[in-house]
Amino acid sequence: MLEPAYQADVVIVGAGVAGLSAAHRLTSAGVRTAVLEAAPWVGGRMSTEKVDGFRLDRIGQLLSTAYPELRLAPGLDALVLRCFAPGVLLHSDGRHHRAGAVPSAGGARGALHAVRALTSAPRGTTPPWVPSLVDQARLGTALARLAAMPVDQLLARPESPAAQALTARGVPARTIDGFLRPLLAALLCDPELTTSSRCADLALRAFAAGRLCVPEGGAETLPELLARTLPPGTVHTGVRVTSVSTNVVTTAEHGEIRCRAVLLATDARAAADLLPGLRVPDFHRLTVVHHTMDEPPATGASLLLDADRGGPVAHTAVVSAVDPSRAPAGRALVTSTVLGPPPPDLDTAVRTHLARLYGTSTRRWETLAVHHTPEAVPAMRPPHDLRRPVRLLAGLYVCGDHRDTSTVQGALHSAHRATTAVLTDLGASASMHQADPLPTTQAA
Repeated sequence: MLEPAYQADVVIVGAGVAGLSAAHRLTSAGVRTAVLEAAPWVGGRMSTEKVDGFRLDRIGQLLSTAYPELRLAPGLDALVLRCFAPGVLLHSDGRHHRAGAVPSAGGARGALHAVRALTSAPRGTTPPWVPSLVDQARLGTALARLAAMPVDQLLARPESPAAQALTARGVPARTIDGFLRPLLAALLCDPELTTSSRCADLALRAFAAGRLCVPEGGAETLPELLARTLPPGTVHTGVRVTSVSTNVVTTAEHGEIRCRAVLLATDARAAADLLPGLRVPDFHRLTVVHHTMDEPPATGASLLLDADRGGPVAHTAVVSAVDPSRAPAGRALVTSTVLGPPPPDLDTAVRTHLARLYGTSTRRWETLAVHHTPEAVPAMRPPHDLRRPVRLLAGLYVCGDHRDTSTVQGALHSAHRATTAVLTDLGASASMHQADPLPTTQAA
């Protein structure tokens, strides 16, 4: 517990991945740091519920092996990522079709190969969403080009809503609706593709250059690993901050804490509550539903998307096939994501849709948990500033996924930028990685 007279160089408000990553960079530079978290646990939205040996993510954001901050962020050396099968599995017209990559070739090259492979299917067996040979060649070339394109060049493109930009670039409507829309819905939580085209390009770039993945053991593994590897006494949970200034943080439990600088690392709404005037973005709403059964569907470790948009489920996976630690032996765990407002009879609607997607009866599946998150992911509609200011004034800073891209990469990158600003203002010297000019992977 903090004593009322406790002092620190920097007080970080919020123990999500942004705040914890910032604490690592500051303590590594010799800056005395205290992290205050109102909840009894760390992680914020990256939390995992334990039920009878199952590990159930509340949001379950997809990560990418192409996220540079997962390699740069101190404290994550021991993080284990479990990858989905290459590409995605698309359900269309009652059948499954692999798209985006092939097991024998990764990244953009695999994406191009997969697109070409689909064109070689015998006449009459090609799925309805597959475009013409010319369209497929264009799509494969575009993915390969995005994977190799420098971020600065990518972000120099004109900005518009993703759907509008794809159409303006000449991408056929059948390719957008049959492949890119379900893929980007999984990556951006935005099935209507209102997201900034630049953020959509970053998402496709990460998809083409890396592999989709999840942390072994659940989403909470990432923040817990960051917290465990900080110096003892750095993180204080159950401490509610009521006001902040450049050199004082006031808490409900411990009075005032004096410091040299304050870094807000909360979600956007909590940050605006403490600093009226900060912009609160719109949010994408989502619901995560977890089911278990004895015999898993025969989709393996694939991320399954519905190209037909024939029900409430945007994407689903046998997540225990991706990460066996998430389910007890002999049981399978299927995790499904519903975007937007859930239907009135959610369980029935989801089961009916999953039965079609997996091609099996779901009547005997057991519902383990349903997690509704109204403000799950900050929306990134154009114009979207990928580098919203992290330095409000000397001594007061803010970071989080609402300051960069709405992904774990964005949260970590914003913390990287914020701590660089803090150290500069404090005159601290440290051997630190230089912050990337902009996040170099998807918006998620």
